[in-house]
Amino acid sequence: MYAEERQQAIATLIGRRVRVSVAELSVLYGVTTETVRRDLAVLDRAGLIHRVHGGAMPVTLLPAPEQGLADREKSMSGAKNSIAKAALTYLPPVGGSILIDAGTTTARMASLIPPDRRLTMITNSVPIAARLAAAPEANLHLLGGRIRGLTQAAVGPDALSAVEPLLVDVAFIGTNALSSGHGLSTPDPEEAAIKRAMVKHANHVVVLADSSKIGRDNLVRFAALSDIDVLVTDSGIDPAEAAELLERGVEVIRA
Repeated sequence: MYAEERQQAIATLIGRRVRVSVAELSVLYGVTTETVRRDLAVLDRAGLIHRVHGGAMPVTLLPAPEQGLADREKSMSGAKNSIAKAALTYLPPVGGSILIDAGTTTARMASLIPPDRRLTMITNSVPIAARLAAAPEANLHLLGGRIRGLTQAAVGPDALSAVEPLLVDVAFIGTNALSSGHGLSTPDPEEAAIKRAMVKHANHVVVLADSSKIGRDNLVRFAALSDIDVLVTDSGIDPAEAAELLERGVEVIRA
């Protein structure tokens, strides 16, 4: 197969898939990984594919501009409800402690926590804190810091300082993107920093992410797959992605 034919075949294959790795293409076409990388570079320059860490993805899956809460609430609403309900399984026993990351899916989970469940609950989300404030048994803490208007999340040095001395039982984390190659990522460096701190200061990390975020990469990585324990997603996750996550030690729950 000539280089041009191989490159066209690679572009067609990537157009049908969420993500294809360099190693997979090397085996499929019987060429070295260096040759595959050169092919991908050619296709990327032509705007036919998008190169990512360890492989490539269709240009249609390039990260979109970050949405505000109102737009996020409308996206994948049914899946988010199912994910939120399934995530409740991972609440610690009465008297335990949790960190709840800012996000629309984590907010839905927070609203489902039984109001008489006695837990220490810590969040950097203003909307989540407002939802939990009336729970009679909640020992609620809202992390301080600069409030990022787009997500209504506390970020910055004050929020990071408040997390530093903590060790909670479970952290419920949202993400803008999750892939086997890049891990968990988000567009904003300050949000990435507080998410990274939450992951670091929890004994058990549960990620809530609908399937539209799986197989994608974003600007700033805040956790590797080895840093998380469970991914709660929906049935739309690509089976190949789910299998790879399982192989990497992540429990995958399809809500």
